Amino acid sequence: MKNTAILLIDCPDQKGIVAAVSDFLFRHQANILHADQHQDSDRGLFLTRLEWDLTGFGLAIADFGKAFAPIAEKFQMRWRLELSSRQQRAAIFVSKYDHCLADLLYRHESGELGCEIPLIISNHREAERLAGFHRIPLHVVAVEEMGKARAERRQLALLKENEIDLVVLARYMQILSAEFVAQYPQRIINVHHSFLPAFSGARPYHRAFERGVKLIGATSHYVTETLDEGPIIEQDVVRISHRDQLEDLVQKGRDLEKVVLSRAVRWHIEHRILVYAKKTVVFD
Repeated sequence: MKNTAILLIDCPDQKGIVAAVSDFLFRHQANILHADQHQDSDRGLFLTRLEWDLTGFGLAIADFGKAFAPIAEKFQMRWRLELSSRQQRAAIFVSKYDHCLADLLYRHESGELGCEIPLIISNHREAERLAGFHRIPLHVVAVEEMGKARAERRQLALLKENEIDLVVLARYMQILSAEFVAQYPQRIINVHHSFLPAFSGARPYHRAFERGVKLIGATSHYVTETLDEGPIIEQDVVRISHRDQLEDLVQKGRDLEKVVLSRAVRWHIEHRILVYAKKTVVFD
């Protein structure tokens, strides 16, 4: 496991930001391993991600905020500091389609996703065998039987009990309430089976087939209270033709869904994403 610190910053763009932050880290013996930045000229914003080795770093993490405050105030920074040694705890929500769940669990077990997955929540029992194989508890919360409000109270209680940092909707075919989303701002990732903003909402493959599109896609995004309108993290597409039937679109689309969701989850848990103005920057 890496022992690094990750600093994410966004602020008004101006001269001297990189020099000030780099000098601050240098004065505290930081060995910078990665640095990436982005300027949004239309909004006059500067965004950056720096990662450094904590071995030999001369400033206690508990004291970082106080020491960094003068620079943050000077440049009007919004910033946060993350530690690679602290693994995030993710809960996966799933309904009947389990291809995204299976992919995430495989990547987690193989070490590709450096997080903990203490539980899976579903509104059906189809995922029991898969959850059991990976030795992860499955909690069935039957939304249709319990009613949405009661079901969400139970789900939120489970998330709190398990100290969850991130919620992953792996083809969870329920719309979360605004109250639920507000509990995890920019910490709920969904996969939608179309290239948003095209074909948002239900049955996108059917509508794409009816329109005779030549490309289909999948999109991972942060969830907001407006359906399928959250900041987009990752997208991918595959070409299709007039020979492809609806079943072919579904099959090809499922491969895309798995890839874009796993990428989004990995980038989130590696602290590579900054959200601003309904958009995201994903740092290398």
